[in-house]
Amino acid sequence: MSKIKGAAAFIESLRCEGVKHVFGYPGGAVLDIFDMLYEAEDIQFILVRHEQGAVHAADGYARASGKVGVCLVTSGPGATNTVTGLATAYMDSIPIVVFSGQVSTHLIGNDAFQEADTVGITRPCTKHNFLVKDVAELPRIIKEAFYIARTGRCGPVLVDLPKDVMNALTSFKYPEQVCLQGYSPTYKGHPGQIRRIVDHILKSRRPVIYAGGGIILSNAAEELTMLARQTTIPVTTTLTGMGGYPSDDELCLGMLGMHGTFAANMAVTESDCLVAIGARFDDRVTGKVEEFAPKAEIIHIDIDPTSISKNVKVDIPVVGDCRAVLKDMLAILKTRAKEVKELQTHLSPWLDQIQTWKREKPLKYDKGTKAIKPQYVIETVDRVTPEDTVIATEVGQNQMWTAQFYKFKQPRLFLTSGGLGTMGYGFPAAIGAQVAFPKRTVIDIAGDGSIQMNIQELATAVQYKLNVKVMILNNGYLGMVRQWQSLFYKKRYSHTTLQVGPDFVKLAEAYGAHGLRVERPADVEGAIREALSTKGTVFVDFKVDPEEDVCPIVPAGAPIKNMLLV
Repeated sequence: MSKIKGAAAFIESLRCEGVKHVFGYPGGAVLDIFDMLYEAEDIQFILVRHEQGAVHAADGYARASGKVGVCLVTSGPGATNTVTGLATAYMDSIPIVVFSGQVSTHLIGNDAFQEADTVGITRPCTKHNFLVKDVAELPRIIKEAFYIARTGRCGPVLVDLPKDVMNALTSFKYPEQVCLQGYSPTYKGHPGQIRRIVDHILKSRRPVIYAGGGIILSNAAEELTMLARQTTIPVTTTLTGMGGYPSDDELCLGMLGMHGTFAANMAVTESDCLVAIGARFDDRVTGKVEEFAPKAEIIHIDIDPTSISKNVKVDIPVVGDCRAVLKDMLAILKTRAKEVKELQTHLSPWLDQIQTWKREKPLKYDKGTKAIKPQYVIETVDRVTPEDTVIATEVGQNQMWTAQFYKFKQPRLFLTSGGLGTMGYGFPAAIGAQVAFPKRTVIDIAGDGSIQMNIQELATAVQYKLNVKVMILNNGYLGMVRQWQSLFYKKRYSHTTLQVGPDFVKLAEAYGAHGLRVERPADVEGAIREALSTKGTVFVDFKVDPEEDVCPIVPAGAPIKNMLLV
C-alpha cells in the first residue's frame, strides 16, 4: 500500500466523515494541510477573519444542520483564539471538532515560535481533546473525535496537529468502528423508571413539561409535541430549547426563568409534577433553588447522568436520550388511553388557571411612543419572514427580546449562546447557518455593542456572497448591563454608555455590503422587507428607545415567582 503524508490523511479522514465545509484561518503550522486543501474541490473552506468567528460559525452550522461543525486554525494565537468559541459550544453541548496546528513534536515544551499548550488550555472547555504524536494514529483519532462530539451529551472536541506529524508518511486506512473504553453513553432509559414517570403524570393535577436544549439536540421535538398534545400538559422551554415545542401553540407557556413569562414562572411554581426533559436546571431558570417548583414531584430525563440532581434534587431520574425515552413514554400511554382521557378531564381547571395568567399578565410593552421599540422590530421580523427562517442573536437585551417576541415554531431555527452568554456569537453563527442552508433566510438580531465583537466577519459574509441580514437594535448602551445598573445600582451607568459608535451604514458599505438606517416606527417594516429582498449581506441600523428594559425580570437570587413586570 502506497503511503501518503499526514496532511493528505487528514483530508481523506474529513471525506470519510462526510465533511463538506470547514471554517478557519491559515498559518505556518498548518500550511501542509492548506496545501492539500488547495486541490480538495469537494471540501469548501470558509476563510473567516478571526478564529473566534470560525468556531462560532462552525457552532452555528452544527446547531442549524444537526451535523458536526468543523474548524481548522494554526498554532499558538490561532489556537488560543478558539477558546471562547469552544467554551460557548461546551456550555450548550454543541457538536464541533476544532483542529489546531501545533509546532513540531521535538519543539513542544521549548517555547518555540507560536507554541501554546493547546491541550492544557482547552481541557476545561472541551468534551475531550487529543494531541496527535504519531501519524499512524491520525485516522483513528479523527474518527474518535467526531464520534465523541456527536454522541451522548454532545460537545466540542479539539485535535492538536503537530507540523512534523502532518509531514510524516503513513498508510491510510480509516477505521470502520470506534471502541472507547469507559465511554458508552446510555440511550435507552430504564423501563421501570419510565413506567414510574407515566404513573406520576397520570396521577398529577397540575403538571408542567420543562423542555431544554436536549430536545433540539436529540431531534425529539416531534415526540415532545405528541406527548404534550395527547396529555394536554402545558410546556415551558429554556432559552436553548425554544423551537422544540411550537411557540404559537395553546399549550406553550413560553420561556421560563429570569426573563420568562408570568404564566411559565407561575405554572412551574404551582405545579405538582414537573417533567424536565433535556434541561440542566440552570440558575437563570431556577432562581432561588430552594423555592423552585416547591410543590412538585420533579422528574428529570437527561442523557448526562452528571446533570441529574446536580442543581435541583429530583424524585424520578431517568438517564437516556430524550427522543428514545419519549418514544417509550408514548408507547406506554397508548396502552393506557382511558387514564389519559381521565387526565385530560382533571387538567381542565389547571389549564383554565394558566389561561388566566396568560390573559392577565401577558408579555407587553408601550406601543404608543414616537421611538422605535425593539420589541416591535422583533414582532415585525417574525411577521414578515418565512417559517423556516433561521434566527441568530448576540447576547443581552436583543437576545431576550427575541426569545420573548419571536414565535419559533420549529427546532434548529434559533441560534443563541445560552450557557456562556457570548457577545459576538450571533453574526458568525448566522454565517455558519447560511453556509449550511444557502437558500434559507438567515437573520442575526444584534445590539450595537455585541455586533462589534466580531464585526470583521462582514468580510467573510461578503466574500462568500452570503445573504445574512443583521438587524441591529441600536440603543447606544451595553443594554442589559445598563438595565441592571438602572434597576439595582441607582442608575449609576458606569462604563455602559457607548458614547462613540460606528456609522453602521457606512461600515457595511465599506465592506461591500448594503446598509440601512431606520429612525421612525413607520419605517420599520419597509426596511425589513427591503433587507430581505436585497441580495447579499445587509445591515439594518434601528435607532431604538435607548432605555427600554427587558421585562419581566427576576432579580438575581430571588424565586422565579418574584417578577418585576414593568
